[in-house]
Amino acid sequence: MDTKQLTDDQFPSDVKDLQRLVASLQSQVEQQAHSVLELKNHNDKLESENVDLQLRVDKLLQQLFGRRSERRTDGEGQLFLDLGDEATPEVVSALEEAVREAEQVIEDAEEEQKKRKSKSLIKNDRKFPEHLPRIERIIDLPEDRREGLKLIGYDEVETLEWIRPELRVRVNKYAKYVHPANQNQGITSPERPTGLVQGDRFDTSVGVEVVAWKYFYHLPFYRQQDLFAGSGWTPSRSTLANIETAVEFTLRPLAEHLRSLLKTDTCVGCDDTGVVLITPRTMPDLSNHPRGERISEVFAKAIDSGKPSIRANFWGYYASRLPVVAFDFTVSRHRDGPDDVLGDYEGTLIGDCWSGFQKIGVRSDSRITLAACWAHARRKVDECRSAFPIQVAKLESLIRMLYDIEDQIKELGDAERLARRRSLSSHVLGQIDEYLASDQMSSPKVLPKSNLGQAAAYICRHREALGRFIDDAGIPIDNNDCEQLMKRVATGRKNWLFKGSLSAGERAANLMTIIGTAIRNDLDVHAYLEDVLRRALVGETNWAAMSPHTWRESHPESIREYRQDERRQAADRKRIRRARRRRIKK
Repeated sequence: MDTKQLTDDQFPSDVKDLQRLVASLQSQVEQQAHSVLELKNHNDKLESENVDLQLRVDKLLQQLFGRRSERRTDGEGQLFLDLGDEATPEVVSALEEAVREAEQVIEDAEEEQKKRKSKSLIKNDRKFPEHLPRIERIIDLPEDRREGLKLIGYDEVETLEWIRPELRVRVNKYAKYVHPANQNQGITSPERPTGLVQGDRFDTSVGVEVVAWKYFYHLPFYRQQDLFAGSGWTPSRSTLANIETAVEFTLRPLAEHLRSLLKTDTCVGCDDTGVVLITPRTMPDLSNHPRGERISEVFAKAIDSGKPSIRANFWGYYASRLPVVAFDFTVSRHRDGPDDVLGDYEGTLIGDCWSGFQKIGVRSDSRITLAACWAHARRKVDECRSAFPIQVAKLESLIRMLYDIEDQIKELGDAERLARRRSLSSHVLGQIDEYLASDQMSSPKVLPKSNLGQAAAYICRHREALGRFIDDAGIPIDNNDCEQLMKRVATGRKNWLFKGSLSAGERAANLMTIIGTAIRNDLDVHAYLEDVLRRALVGETNWAAMSPHTWRESHPESIREYRQDERRQAADRKRIRRARRRRIKK
C-alpha cells in the first residue's frame, strides 16, 4: 500500500492493517532521517574541504602576491597582552622596565631624527667622493660675447661618468740565455710563476670577475659573455667554466678551512633548498668520493628510469657567533648531508623540525642537540589567520612577546640574557602552553585535523626543542639568519637555473662558502678574492690568515661600511617600532 496516496476515507479500519501502516510510515521516516543525516555529514565534509581549500588558496596567494617580509602588523583581532595575572613580582618588574625602556628608545630616536634633519640642512650640496679622479672642462661664452665683460669665477657642476671596463693583454717576455762556449748546457730562463690556468693565459683578475659575477651578482655565463664582449673579448661558455673550475680548485682548501672553523661555534643554523641537477648519461667514477654509495644509488635510479634531471639540494650553515657561513651540495634531500658535514660537530643545531633533524641527537650519540625555530612555528599559525582570526591573534601576540623580550635583552651579556630568558621568556612559554590546552584551542572550536589544529600539534610535539633557547644564551630564538643566507642560492637559481654535473654543484658550494663568508664580513668581494687568489697561487697555505674575518683586520679600506650602516638603521627602526608597541601596552 502506497501511504503517500491515502486519503481520510482510505485508512484501514482493521487494527492489524493500521499497525502495518504505522510500521511502514515509521520505516519511511527512519529512511528519510538517515538520508538527512547522510546529507548533513556530506555537507559538513564539503564545508571542511572548502575551508581547507580556501586556506590553501590564501597561502598560495600570499606566496605569489603577498609581502615577503615577516614583519607583523597590528590588524583586526590583534591582541595586546600583559604577562598575566599570575606573573611573579620579578616578571611584573621586568614588564615595567620594558615600558620605561620603550619610552627612552622613542625619546632617543626622536632626538636623533632632529639631529639628522639639522645636519641635512647644513650640508645640502653633497659632492661625489674626493678620491674619484676629476677631469675639469671649462665651458665659456663665445669670444664675441665676452667683449667688455670681466670674469669673476665659475659655477662648478659635478657630473659622474661611467667608463666601460677595459680589457688589456699583458705580454710577459721571458728572457732566454745560452752559454756561448757550451751550448749543450741548454737554455736558461727566469722561473715562471704558477698561473691560474695552463699557459698563464688568464690573470687572477679575470678569474675573480667570472666567479664574482656568477655567485655575487648571480650572472650566468651567457650574460657574462655579453659583458666581456662589450669590452672587446667574447669568450666561449666552456672557457668561462674552465676559469671557474681553476679558481675553485685553487681556493678549495680555504672553503674546507671555513667549514672546519664554523664547527667550532657552539650553535649552528642549517637550512636547505632544492636545485635541478642534470642526470648524467653514464655513471661517473665515484670510487674515491666520500658519498659515492649514496650518489650512485640516486644516479642509477634516475638513469634507469630515464629521468632527464633530479632534484638535488644546497645546504646552508650559519654560525651563530662566529662570522662564518658554509654551503654543501648533495644529490638528494637525504639526512646524510648534515650528518656528513656535522660528523665531528659538538653543539646545538638550530633548524626546522624536518624528520632528518629530529633524530640527529640519537644518530650523533648526543653530540648534537636540536633547537627548533620559532619562526617556523609562527608561520604555521599565521597561515590559519583567515579561518581562526581570534585564536591566531592570541597565539601570535604571545609569540611576538617572546621576540620583544629578545629585542630587550639583545645587548646584554650572556649571564644576564640567560637570566631574563629563564624568567620572562619561560613565563610566556607557560602562557602559550596554557592557551594551547584551553577550550579555545580544543574541539569543536579547533578540530585536530584543521590547519590550526595541526599547527598547535606541531608546537606541542616539538615543545622541548622550541624551548631549548631558554637554557642557553648562545642559541637564537629562530633560524632566520640562515634562511636569509639561502636566498643567495634562490636568487642564483633563478638565473643559472640548474647544475650540469655533480662536480659543478660541489664547486658552487665551495665558492659560495668563500663569497658568502666575505659578504657576512661586509667585504669588497672583488678585492678579497683577488688578494687571496694571488697568495694561494704563489703557494701560501695560511688559510686562517686568509679567512675573511681575519683578512678584514689588515684591509679596513675594503670594508663596506654602508652595509653596516644599513643594518644598524634597520635594527633601529625595528627597535623603535617595538618600543612604540610596548608603550601602547602601558
